[in-house]
Amino acid sequence: MTDEEVRRFLAEQRVVVLATNGRDGWPHPMPLWYVVRDGELWAWTYAASQKVRNLERDPRATLVVEAGERYEQLRGVMVKCEVALHRDVDVVRALGAELLTRYAGGEPLAAEALDVVGKQALKRVALQFVARETATWDHRKLGGVY
Repeated sequence: MTDEEVRRFLAEQRVVVLATNGRDGWPHPMPLWYVVRDGELWAWTYAASQKVRNLERDPRATLVVEAGERYEQLRGVMVKCEVALHRDVDVVRALGAELLTRYAGGEPLAAEALDVVGKQALKRVALQFVARETATWDHRKLGGVY
């Protein structure tokens, strides 16, 4: 995919799978909602989650966003990255509001929703995915030749 195609694809999709490295050596893949900020994916999660524990030990991770029901429709983005954990409550709250706005259809958040985000931010961390290597695919471009 071109850079523009990747940008549009990430804007269309709704779930990224984050694979962290578990202490037992096994990958630990988990789905997350995400936003794109200046070309970087960001997400949030509970500070006490297994994925955060894994990232505290080893900040390397792999992200996958994919779409398609049949082989000839498959497309996606894989990002090898290092994950920066942000614990500042203001940073986490702002990211939570951005996520909720995106997944609520882009409408401004009501005061009650912002209050919920603020309470959630106390228990969460922001995840900034700093890309090191990216791979993309779009089987729709293969023209039926595999």
